[in-house]
Amino acid sequence: MGTEERAEGSATGAARSRKIIHVDMDAFYASVEQRDNPELRGKPVAVGGARERGVVAAASYEARKFGVYSAMPSVIAKRKCPDLIFVKPRFDAYKAISHQIREIFAEYTPIIEPLSLDEAYLDVTENLKGIISATRIAEEIRARIRAETELTASAGVSYNKFLAKLASDHQKPDGLFVITPAMGPTFVETLPVRKFHGVGPATAKKMALLEIATGLDLRGQSLAFLQQHFGKAGSYYYWAARGIDERPVRADRTRKSVGAENTFPVDLFTYEAARDALQEIIDNTAMAPESVLGQSPSRSSSPTSSRSREAAPVRCRSRPEANSSSSAMHCSNLSFRSRRAFGSWVSRCLHSGRRRPKLSKKPPCPFRPWVGAVPSGRLLFPASRDSATRFNDNGKEAVWPRTS
Repeated sequence: MGTEERAEGSATGAARSRKIIHVDMDAFYASVEQRDNPELRGKPVAVGGARERGVVAAASYEARKFGVYSAMPSVIAKRKCPDLIFVKPRFDAYKAISHQIREIFAEYTPIIEPLSLDEAYLDVTENLKGIISATRIAEEIRARIRAETELTASAGVSYNKFLAKLASDHQKPDGLFVITPAMGPTFVETLPVRKFHGVGPATAKKMALLEIATGLDLRGQSLAFLQQHFGKAGSYYYWAARGIDERPVRADRTRKSVGAENTFPVDLFTYEAARDALQEIIDNTAMAPESVLGQSPSRSSSPTSSRSREAAPVRCRSRPEANSSSSAMHCSNLSFRSRRAFGSWVSRCLHSGRRRPKLSKKPPCPFRPWVGAVPSGRLLFPASRDSATRFNDNGKEAVWPRTS
């Protein structure tokens, strides 16, 4: 027996002893709005902005029949469904209901890993009620959510996170599906690779070039082959294609980034307008909890041109000192033709409870956008109080004096 086969056997035994539930609320934001406003029930509803550059945050199942989905531009959504009703989001209400649902989870297990306001993993291998059947626990949780919130939830039950999430999506809405250890490998065989955790459009395209379209195709590749083409993720794909996922449910998962972004009603054509807009976004990013310190400033999405809609390249720079308020201010992309969106993120967050960074004695330079015409280079970083670093199109750095 080879090394891969022995490893597979031991991993399978350990993984299949777990009982994992993935609970996913059905069209959560839209369902809350329909619950609170009876006039919206049975009608196509989209939570989000109705303006020209608005985006759908969530869509009811009535709207989904017309092809309306979350993250879709509102203009396209309205074109697909002329009778679509837009409702402004009420995140305080969604957070309150999410907290109520998590209190239900906590009565069954302390091992809860929230993924967002509307979904979470639960490890019920050893649960607080001593219930042997994970399926029964999922049924009880769904019934309590319906009774206490008047909302429906779908749940997936399996022996690992990968399959539990697939199971919760299998019979939506208001469904419950179980993937047993005996079903796991066979269930994965027919899956399109796009369904695998971590496989986005770029990775799916790369797999297509390698003639990998389904879980069965993926399982036919060796571990060495997948690691060669996909790096560290190759190991995960190798095991997932065999129905194996050893990732634990983490109740103490820490935030790795904080950020803010905005899409403007009209394009910004002047540097001064962009400067003011970016400052507000940076201020929002800096309002991170005091226990979170960031080292790498980045962005949520490249500021895009209204003409080409192509994202300009963005670089970020790690700082030796970690600071939640200043790190976000050390990366801005102000290549200028016109801008329809800006974002600012800080990654590589350090949490004070886990690690105490050694802060620099010299305070970080305050952010102050550069005034005046921007040279043809794309990227500006505050390099010091009196200069900014510009990266030319050929990748070379140049220091430009800051004007007052």
